[in-house]
This record gives sequence, C-alpha cells and structure tokens, in this order.
Amino acid sequence: MPVSYSIRPATQADGAFLADMVVEAANWRQGGARPRHEVMADTDNNRYLSGWMRPGDAGFVAIDPQGAPIGAAWYRMLPRTDPGFGYVGTGVPELIIGVRPIWRAHGVGRALLQRLCEHARGQGFGRISLSVERGNYAQTLYRTEGFAVTQAGHGRDTMVKRLR
Repeated sequence: MPVSYSIRPATQADGAFLADMVVEAANWRQGGARPRHEVMADTDNNRYLSGWMRPGDAGFVAIDPQGAPIGAAWYRMLPRTDPGFGYVGTGVPELIIGVRPIWRAHGVGRALLQRLCEHARGQGFGRISLSVERGNYAQTLYRTEGFAVTQAGHGRDTMVKRLR
C-alpha cells in the first residue's frame, strides 16, 4: 500500500508543531529522548523558532491523509551575532528538519528537503546550510541530496548545498 501525504507551506500557526520537530531532530537517537521543555529551553535549539514566522523565515509541513502534521522543514536567516549550529555566513539560510518517527523512511524528509531547497533557490539564495550530529542516519539523506560537509567539529558536521 503506497504511503500518502501532502506538503503545504508553513504558516505562523505552525510554530508549536515546528517546536515538536525541533524536539524530534534533537532526539534522533533511540532511547535518548530529552523532554520537550528541556530541548526548547536550550537557546541553541530555541533560536530556530523564537519569533516564528519573522521576515526571511520559510518552510513546509507534511500532512497525513487525516490532515495531521507529520514532518516539517524550514529555514531561518540567523545573524553572525547569534549563529546556529549550521551557520556558514551572512545571507545563507540554515535549515531545520524533523519527521515524526513513525513516518521516517517513507520519503517524507526527502520530499520536504527538496521542496525547501527549491523554494530557497526561487528566493535567490545560492546556498543553504544545516548541521547534523555525527552518526545521525539523516547524513545519508543530506549527501544524496547534494549537501557536502564544509566544517566538522564537536561531534557534528556543518553541511552546505549549492542551489545554483
């Protein structure tokens, strides 16, 4: 039976769900779940959502057949004075992606990633970046979608994709 879902643009009302996806991304290891309040209290994670949806933010949400959100990918323009884990420079959006565990390995993350990169290209960006912890199975997805490691350090890699 084929897995069906749809993708729509993220809205300001999606902030709480995007927070859920930050938690999913932070808790990618089996059995390593930190509670939502702990993940979101960490300024390193909170910067990806604080004030959502501000100018420069863009994203997409995957929806199951019943209309429930199952995954999201979005980007932010973070300043040099408050960089994210995947910051590579001014004018390069940093993306964040998360998919509910039951929907992983069904193409949801790939579809979200492709849609977000197409959108960023359409907005005139030349590159997009992300950060991924070493050992995270999502690294394979990112590599197959054209991301390459540009910086390595402290157990995580910064990856960048050229959009044009």
